[in-house]
Amino acid sequence: MLLDIEITDFIEDLIEHGHFGHISLISFLINTLFVWVMVHFLYNKKVKKYNFYFTFMLLSVAIFFLVFFMVFVMEDLKGKTSMGVGIGLFGIFSIMRYRTDPMPVREMTYLLSVICLSVINALGATINVFEMLIPNVIVVVAVWLCEIFLLDHHPTTKLIQYDRIALIKPEKRDELIADLRERTGLDIVDVKVGAIDFLRDSAVVKISYNDKAHNSEGIDNTLKLKKSDFENVD
Repeated sequence: MLLDIEITDFIEDLIEHGHFGHISLISFLINTLFVWVMVHFLYNKKVKKYNFYFTFMLLSVAIFFLVFFMVFVMEDLKGKTSMGVGIGLFGIFSIMRYRTDPMPVREMTYLLSVICLSVINALGATINVFEMLIPNVIVVVAVWLCEIFLLDHHPTTKLIQYDRIALIKPEKRDELIADLRERTGLDIVDVKVGAIDFLRDSAVVKISYNDKAHNSEGIDNTLKLKKSDFENVD
C-alpha cells in the first residue's frame, strides 16, 4: 500500500511539475534535445565521426545527473555541497586534460559546449522553463553561426611530408603548388614550408585547400613526427 502511494505521488508530481522525485525530467529533456540538435545537425553533418557522437551524447547525460545530484540531492549537507560541487566540476573538466587520445580542436570545442550545456541545465533545474531555454538557444545558435561563417569559409589544412625539396624554394612556389595539386587531387590555395631534412630529402609542408564536398577537418591529421618537425609551420 505504501509503495502504491509513493508511485501515485511520483506520477502526480511528474504530471503537474515535470518532476520525478528529486529529478527534473523537463530539464533533462531540454538538455538532451539541445545537445542532440547541436551534435546531430551541426557537428555530425560535416564530419561523420560516430565515436564522438557517442561520446558527446552519453557524456551529456552523465554530467547532467552528476551535477544535478551533487547540487540538489546533497543539499542537506549545506556547506559541504559547494565544496563537493567544486571538486566535481574540477573532475569533469579534468577529463579534457587527462585523456588517452589526442582530440582535434573542433571536437574539443564541441566537448566543452556539451559539458557547459549539461552543467547549466542541471543547475537551472529550479528556474522557469523559458529562462532555461535562453542559454540553450544562444549556445546552439552561436555554434551554428560559427560553423557557417567561420569553418565553412575557411580552407581546410593538412600537414604533408614532402619529398621533392627542390621545389620548396620561393621562386618555385607555383611549381610546388602545381605538384601538390597533381599528387593530392586537392584544390590547394596556399602552401607553407616548415622543417627541412636534407639527410632524408624531405620537408614538412602545410597545405590549405578548399574541400567543400568532402570536408576532412575531423579526420586524424596526425603524422608520426616530432613536435619540433612542424612547430615552425605557421
